[in-house]
Amino acid sequence: MAAIWIEMTQPAFWLAVVEIIWINVLLSGDNAVVIALACRGLPPRERRWAMILGAGVAVALRLFFAGIVSLLLTLPYLKIVGALLLLWIAAKLLAPPEHDEEGTPEAARDLWRAVRIVAVADVVMSLDNVIALAAAAKGQYVLLVFGLAVSIPIVVAGSAAILSLFGRFPTLIWGGSAILGWVAGDIFVTDPIVGDFFHGFDADRIEVAAQIAGVVLVLGAGWILRRASGATPHRI
Repeated sequence: MAAIWIEMTQPAFWLAVVEIIWINVLLSGDNAVVIALACRGLPPRERRWAMILGAGVAVALRLFFAGIVSLLLTLPYLKIVGALLLLWIAAKLLAPPEHDEEGTPEAARDLWRAVRIVAVADVVMSLDNVIALAAAAKGQYVLLVFGLAVSIPIVVAGSAAILSLFGRFPTLIWGGSAILGWVAGDIFVTDPIVGDFFHGFDADRIEVAAQIAGVVLVLGAGWILRRASGATPHRI
């Protein structure tokens, strides 16, 4: 404990904290979109808690993956499964949300559903991002914990800002899901199996094609899900 206190009195410690916060904010844009999409149908109180808990779960998962990310990134098919899962989540988030009364069991159930969605999506999207965070921490786990904890309110604020935009401009929800589809395509193409399959092809073109395919799949699946639910595709 004394050693940690001594470290916290050093300027280098706080410079590293700022670096971790900055990196996490830069890498959390897609996570903020997921949180906003997952929470948009909740009553105000449950929405607030879902954003806080979702951001907290995201931080906890990044801490967990910091220790094993180098192993996970070498596992074949992991990113393929993750990308497909993220595509499904992004499409499902386009479905019209239910609007339950605040404080009801249904609202509480939807709150935890939103937190689960955020947790699963963050698992998929954080595998690569956590490498930068771990590098900035330079092996100091306490530094990583502190930096990520401080960044929670920033991620929550970003989610709230995006959610406000969704409320004012509902069509942006399609853009949010399209971003997740783009990320899913990027994750898919970086799986070792996919890399081996397309060995010898132009890597940049394959990457862009996968990202565009992710966007098309998400928007197409979302449109089908909305039609199946009876909602008009152009209204959220």
